Amino acid sequence: MNYIIGVDIGTTSTKVLLYDQNGKIAGEQNNGYQMYQDTPDMSEEDPDEILGATVRGIRKLTATVDQQKDTIKGVSFSCAMHSLIVLDDEYKPLTRAITWGDNRAYKYAHELKESDMGQKLYEATGTPIHPMTPLSKILWLKNDHKDIYDKASWFIGIKEYVLHRFFGVLKEDYSIANATGMFNIYNMDWDEDALKLTGVSRDQLPELVDTTYQIRGLHRHTAKLLGLDADTPFVIGSSDGPLANLGVNAIEPGVEAVTIGTSGAVRITSDKPLTDKKGRVFCYYLTKGMWVIGGPVNNGGSVFKWVRDQLCAPEKVTAEQMGVSPYEILTKIAARIHPGSDGLIFHPYLGGERAPIWNANARGSFFGLTRIHTRAHMIRAALEGIVYNLYTVSLALKEVVGDPKSIQVTGGFAQSAICRQIISDIFEQEVHIPESVEGTALGAATLGMYSLGMIDSLSEVKNFVGKSFALEPNQENYEIYRELLPIYIRLTREFESEYKNIADFQRKHDVDLSN
Repeated sequence: MNYIIGVDIGTTSTKVLLYDQNGKIAGEQNNGYQMYQDTPDMSEEDPDEILGATVRGIRKLTATVDQQKDTIKGVSFSCAMHSLIVLDDEYKPLTRAITWGDNRAYKYAHELKESDMGQKLYEATGTPIHPMTPLSKILWLKNDHKDIYDKASWFIGIKEYVLHRFFGVLKEDYSIANATGMFNIYNMDWDEDALKLTGVSRDQLPELVDTTYQIRGLHRHTAKLLGLDADTPFVIGSSDGPLANLGVNAIEPGVEAVTIGTSGAVRITSDKPLTDKKGRVFCYYLTKGMWVIGGPVNNGGSVFKWVRDQLCAPEKVTAEQMGVSPYEILTKIAARIHPGSDGLIFHPYLGGERAPIWNANARGSFFGLTRIHTRAHMIRAALEGIVYNLYTVSLALKEVVGDPKSIQVTGGFAQSAICRQIISDIFEQEVHIPESVEGTALGAATLGMYSLGMIDSLSEVKNFVGKSFALEPNQENYEIYRELLPIYIRLTREFESEYKNIADFQRKHDVDLSN
């Protein structure tokens, strides 16, 4: 049997999955690491903790394969976007890995977004202007931490750090580079305006390669540690968003992927780069002739976790005593409430927001509270608010790529029956839920198989994802949501002018935003 290892370096953990040549999971590992949030708006991780999690995951899986009889054909990578690590001239980190969730560059991102240069950069790079991007983070370092900026020899991301430790080379795939906000999607090179703005030279950035690029020549001690032959090819892979589309077989035109995990996203594939004149959606490279257009949201399952911890402590205790998931109890409570939560609307912006408003200062709110509303209403309103927000991303996508012909829904949120129904009802469309729940790692493995010649086409992923089941919208429910959605959208616009004011108040008074 031939095998391939798919590595998904995520925000909270690194998942490593062993796939056989038929796309079936033969083993998996999931190793987490700490998020450092020492100050408001900070979101950092230790790059060596992530390196260690990756090494442990690969090593434990290679130990399960009898490599005298079977062959591990290669290792292929997915990685979370927008991370930034600054290295000195000896390749030692001057910073931790600053993640996409770090908002400390909000001032410089806001100034750039409001300028003509901001729009020009968005149209050239396909990456909306936001504190998440390495472009904004470098501007922040240049202005607020010049000591680090001046010592910088390299500006890289976490995947580049891991691969450098494995091979001693600094290479970056087009897709991860695309998400930096510094990569021109039309000439497939670092963007001249971005380089001038940040003051970063090409010599301070990794060499750009395609997502199917193979690296060989593991350091001898690394090969021994990983349990691999030193000549095992490592496919550099792509970023996690585009690979999630591949991993759920949402790569045909018109197939929309809705993913709701800790955060969330709505994405659709195009055969050419496309941008939005309003700057609401991203355009990220997957592989030749395949681009993924979409919008990420900060607030998915993380909002439901907040509901669990802050609003539903009694239910959490009860769940622990019963030995069941607290989410199972909360969704049953939410199911007892009418669709639309009797007019209670929740804006889920607990961690700022990316698409479609791209406002790091956005804050959450309940609107429409009356004496009739209970905690049960608040639970359901929170679930609906998460989906309302994703639907507004889908509306923006429609203006760029047209109406979707089908929707694939994945992520932990979609494991709940009521959550799936809310998605179908609010989107007013049949949704398909694939059997495979590890779409990103499967996407990485599929891209790796394609690069290594194990499959002839990426479309063969359809044989790997397993069966899916369809869910129809309920007409009574979606008619209610039709009434509420315009109110939700108008409220978002009305609140926009006050988001900065309340965020400034919280920062002035040292409100801890890290939790």
